[in-house]
Amino acid sequence: MTETGQTDTPPAPQRDRRFAETLARGLAVLRAFRASDDGLGNGEIAERTGLPKSTVSRLTFTLQSLGYLTHAGRHDLYRPGPALLALGNVAAASITFVEIAGPIMQRLADETGTLALMLVRDGRKMLIVRTWRPRGVSSLWLEVGHRVPFNGSSSGHAMLAAMDARLFRETLAAVDGDRGLTRERAEAVRRHAWGQLLGQGYVLTDPGEYFAPSIHAVARPFRSRDLSEPVIFTCGALPQDLSVERMREDLGPRLAEAVEDLERIMGQGSSLATRD
Repeated sequence: MTETGQTDTPPAPQRDRRFAETLARGLAVLRAFRASDDGLGNGEIAERTGLPKSTVSRLTFTLQSLGYLTHAGRHDLYRPGPALLALGNVAAASITFVEIAGPIMQRLADETGTLALMLVRDGRKMLIVRTWRPRGVSSLWLEVGHRVPFNGSSSGHAMLAAMDARLFRETLAAVDGDRGLTRERAEAVRRHAWGQLLGQGYVLTDPGEYFAPSIHAVARPFRSRDLSEPVIFTCGALPQDLSVERMREDLGPRLAEAVEDLERIMGQGSSLATRD
């Protein structure tokens, strides 16, 4: 159910002289870590980021010196450090809708027995940044830090639909055909998913198009005043636990209602009202 291999580092806009390549590489190292990792060595980080191991060694040493990574001496493995924890807490506290969304999405997960997720755009993929697991369900499923493709996922299709025209063009340039997402395919997905959002309030990708056959999911975008681009809320489960019929008749409408509740609490209009 999860993607493996390299971390999808956003390509550098090399035409812009303001772009700091070294900073981008350092951030790629930090993005390589996943919640399930019990530390990473330089070799594993190099494999996930696609960076040379010599470059990774310099970056991990620098990040450790600054407190963004910690190195306990156990088999030369690095782990997220206290400075990174502090940075994450500041970010979470400053984006107000995340805390408000928590109880809403946890209730939805508990009542439906599905895993609720929040995803953001991250280079060539969608990145899971929050999960709400249903109480009493032991399945682990997807976790924070995992990435799913734009093409073949309800989350990715919902994001393509909710983007404004500028962000859509930038994303196509970054994706560059990943998993068959050509311009023509992306435009078709964008039109179809936007029609689903307007017609039924959520996106349900045809399971025959899924990037992984082991998950069924529905998705709904949310646009916050705190961010310059939408985020995606998704609910999903194993196909044997979540039929297409149930997604259409129950889970999709309930996810749409949950996001609409969040919009009302935040005192803002529908995220589907406008799209440039």
